[in-house]
Amino acid sequence: MISIDLKSNKPIYEQIIEQIKLHILKGHLNPGDSIPSVRKLALDMSITPGTVARAYQELERQGIIETIRGKGTFIASTQESKTDEGRLAENIKLLRSVVLDLTVMGQSEEEILSLVKKIYKEMSVC
Repeated sequence: MISIDLKSNKPIYEQIIEQIKLHILKGHLNPGDSIPSVRKLALDMSITPGTVARAYQELERQGIIETIRGKGTFIASTQESKTDEGRLAENIKLLRSVVLDLTVMGQSEEEILSLVKKIYKEMSVC
């Protein structure tokens, strides 16, 4: 279900968060679906439980998963659609950096917008 890239500059816990969100977006995980426990996922991926716990804590903070004591961890039945202003600002800053890099590499506005549209379509294909 989740694979990590040990060569990536992105921390493992962020890769876990991103992949769970992507599975939800693509319809592979639906509200109410169970996801592996922290220990099981850590064991399956050969990583420390603390790394998985950090990812799960952030997903829970964002309202994407919920843990029910004694039952397990599940995709939240009601996805909160509120905007987290801090995360939005952080992502805009990141997007600015990427757009600057692409522009310096010689990409035009049209090419950059085309790339964004392509990535968006790839992520929303079920």
